[in-house]
Amino acid sequence: MSQTAQTKHGPPAFVIITGLSGSGMSSATNAFEDLGYFCVDNLPVTMLPTFARLLLPNSEEVVSIEKAALVIDIRERHFFQDFPDELKRLRRKKLDPFVLFFEASDEVLQRRFSETRRPHPFDRGNGLLDAIREERHALESIRNIADLIIDSSTHTVHTLRHYLVSRFGILEDGNALHIQVISFGHKYGTPGQVDLMFDVRHLPNPYFVEGLRELPGTDPRVQGFLETQPEVGETIGRFADLLQYLIPLYKREGKSYLTIGVGCTGGRHRSVMVAERLGESLKSEGVELSVQHRDVQK
Repeated sequence: MSQTAQTKHGPPAFVIITGLSGSGMSSATNAFEDLGYFCVDNLPVTMLPTFARLLLPNSEEVVSIEKAALVIDIRERHFFQDFPDELKRLRRKKLDPFVLFFEASDEVLQRRFSETRRPHPFDRGNGLLDAIREERHALESIRNIADLIIDSSTHTVHTLRHYLVSRFGILEDGNALHIQVISFGHKYGTPGQVDLMFDVRHLPNPYFVEGLRELPGTDPRVQGFLETQPEVGETIGRFADLLQYLIPLYKREGKSYLTIGVGCTGGRHRSVMVAERLGESLKSEGVELSVQHRDVQK
C-alpha cells in the first residue's frame, strides 16, 4: 500500500469499491456514506479520470471533494479491459485510489442470490453456480491489484459495517488502535480478516456438562463452571499477557485496527467466555474495543 493511498495518520481519501456480485459492495457503500465519503455507484471507467480530478489539491474544478468512494463493477461494460490501465494512469498523476475488493464463497453467494431473487449479471442460462464461478475467474486480475481483499462470507450487514467503520474511520490520534475480539466455532469456519487467532479447544467443554449444553458462554452458570477449571484461568492469563506485550508494538507501527479471533468447536461456550474475559482485560488497559460472538446462537 502506498503512502498516498493511506496516510500514516488517517484513512484514504479515494476508495474504489469492486468485487463479486452479491459480496457486500452495497453495504460497503452505505458504511462509507456514514463515514462522510461522497459515494457514486456504478461509475463508468471512462469517467474515472474526470471524477478523480475533483480530489486533487489545487484543482481548478469549481467543485472539490474531500474524500470519495466509488463502486465500479461488472455492470460497467468496459470494466475488465479498461480498469487496470486507468488505475495506472491515476497513480502516475499522484491520485492513488485505495482499491477495496469484496468476495465471498460460492455457497454464500448462491444463498444471497436465491434470497434476493435477483438474476446474476453473468448468468447465461447455465445456472447460478456457473455464473458465480465465471465472474470470479473474470475478476481475478482485478483482485490481484487490490489493496485490501475482504471475504464477506461470515459477515452480516452489521458486522461488515462495523469492520469498515473501524478500518476507515478517522482517528483523532494517529496511534489510536481499535481492537475487535470475535468468538467463533471452528466447525463453521474461521472468520476473515483475523490478525491473531487463539484456539481454546483444549479447555474443558461445558457442552458435556449436564444443564450447560444449551446455555451460551455469556451465562453465569457456564462462566462459573469454566472459572473453576484451573487451565481456563491460566490460558486467559497467558493470552492477556501476550496481548499486552503485542498491542504497543502494533500501535508503534501505526496499525489502526486489530482483529483477534478466539475459537472453540462450536463457538457457543468456551470461546465466548474467553473472548469476554480478554475484552475485560484489554478494556482495563484503556484501549478502544468491541467483542462479538459470531456463532453463539447456532
